Amino acid sequence: MRRTRRLLNRAVHAALRWVDRAGEVVPGTVLADRFGSFGPGSCIDFPPATLQNVESIHLGRDVLVGRHVTLAAGYGVGDPNLSGRALVIGDGCVIGARTTVLAHSLVELGDSVFTGQAVFITDASHGYQDPDQPIGKQFGARRPVVVGAGSWIGHGAVILPGARIGRNVVVAAGAVVRGEVEDHAVVAGSPARVVRHLQPGVGWVGASGDVRPLFGQRVLDGLEGTEAG
Repeated sequence: MRRTRRLLNRAVHAALRWVDRAGEVVPGTVLADRFGSFGPGSCIDFPPATLQNVESIHLGRDVLVGRHVTLAAGYGVGDPNLSGRALVIGDGCVIGARTTVLAHSLVELGDSVFTGQAVFITDASHGYQDPDQPIGKQFGARRPVVVGAGSWIGHGAVILPGARIGRNVVVAAGAVVRGEVEDHAVVAGSPARVVRHLQPGVGWVGASGDVRPLFGQRVLDGLEGTEAG
């Protein structure tokens, strides 16, 4: 019985690995061909959560999308008000498992943007101005979201409508971002605020004034100290 169970377990996991590979969305598959564009080397892991109105979704080269990710354009299947480029993901991006990206007007991720797991990005939310209508039935304004190249979005972060995040920005885990974030900044909290920024020639300066040296600067300082000694 033990041997039978072991063999059955092995067979089940082998079958799951086969299904995982067979179900991937990669260039040349029927689903990939439906996308607005689907770059060479890109892959959406199986199983996805939701892929909606993929004709308005564009993936660059070498994009990796993790399992159970939602990439959705529009309010529903066949949304007549949807543009042809509602969701644009640049070259070399990595989208963590269970992340959701909802685009109604425009969500654009620059090249080499990485996200942790369970990130939520949207360019539209609910309204609440009419006190006699349920909140869920009130559509809010659609405001484009842009995430600059090289940025990192931490686990469980939320990027709200109208956010414009600069290049090489770190968004801390659980942060809620709205508005503009400068290039080369670290933001954290809800609402997110800048807790560290790059000061050329100095290093990464924290809100309290502490400085973390640039990459390689600590080593160079140490060598100079040795030579001086």
